[in-house]
Amino acid sequence: MHADRIRLIDSHTHLDFPDFEDDRTLMLQRAKAVGITDIVVAGVTAANWPRLRDVCASARDIPRMHACYGLHPEFMDDHEDTHLDALGEWLQRESAVALGECGLDFHDPAAESERQLHFFRRQLALARELQLPVIIHARKAVEAVILALRAAGSLCGVVHSFGGSIEQARQLWDLGFHIGLGGPVTHDGSHRLHRLVKAVPMEQILLETDAPDQPGAAHRGHRNEPSFLNDVLATISRLRDLPRETVAKATTANARRLFGLP
Repeated sequence: MHADRIRLIDSHTHLDFPDFEDDRTLMLQRAKAVGITDIVVAGVTAANWPRLRDVCASARDIPRMHACYGLHPEFMDDHEDTHLDALGEWLQRESAVALGECGLDFHDPAAESERQLHFFRRQLALARELQLPVIIHARKAVEAVILALRAAGSLCGVVHSFGGSIEQARQLWDLGFHIGLGGPVTHDGSHRLHRLVKAVPMEQILLETDAPDQPGAAHRGHRNEPSFLNDVLATISRLRDLPRETVAKATTANARRLFGLP
């Protein structure tokens, strides 16, 4: 398939991370070569928001980079309550396309679940107030995320790197939330994800890399990057028994609607 026949959006990356400092321009050129027109860059700590803004602003050609700002649950030691107030100011002043990355991470049994919930609920309330979509991290915490979303009400967004059940995906869709699928779906042993891909509506799926993290099967052990999104596209196309062009068109339209991209 030729890149000029598809348009792809990488709906979740961290391209502001130091992993890309030495070759960010070349990395973006590789992304463009496979048809990526837009890349969403999610924030994780207040300290990194200025750098994220500057990296996104530096993209003056395709692929365009779109900034989001949030307080990630894996970085709780870096967060202060004052950052929640600052977040609202950043989201409005910097024209963010979403609030994120926020959410819950209960992978570590010793995680500060109540403090995570405090920050998550405050960020959901802020997203509702500003009428922004939310990018959510939900590791070992999908059910808790669903409960928080129900309590918050009137939100939309995406649970990225989704690893929950088909039933949880359906509940999220009823709540207005997409699921992001990336490198993990390309592994042969990801049977649960493969069943999920076949079961959910195409309108719910967003493609993502989570670069520099979570590389797919073909790049195991290496830094992930947006150009590898083509592998995710190929896997979902095979699982759905649809042409890659069809899956690309549908998932790109999903991302454009959710994030309000041109």
